[in-house]
Amino acid sequence: MHDNRPHALTPDSLPETITRYLKAHRAHDIATAITAFTSDATVTDDGTTYEGTAAIEQWLSRSASEFTYTIELTGAQQTDATHYSATHHLEGDFPGGTIDLHYRFTLRDHLIEQLVIAP
Repeated sequence: MHDNRPHALTPDSLPETITRYLKAHRAHDIATAITAFTSDATVTDDGTTYEGTAAIEQWLSRSASEFTYTIELTGAQQTDATHYSATHHLEGDFPGGTIDLHYRFTLRDHLIEQLVIAP
């Protein structure tokens, strides 16, 4: 019997693909960030879904330039072999100034197939 409740991980024990994406995203390194996704990946951010690497690349470019903020990885969880989440605390010049965002990852073949970002 499998226990499908999320369990806490240390942020540095997240899969390499997720860590690579998060570090590249933080550094605004879009070329590296995009290598973490499958070709048919989807990203849902702020209620909008971006499908495929070209759309995700545009989303990454826009999110890198829209606001100035600091981002700190404050927690990580694993639900099962392919589902992970990472919690980030952001502070910056966006509306509200601070927010905790949950990045929910679904992996396929060691790449990110789906990423959902929501408070």
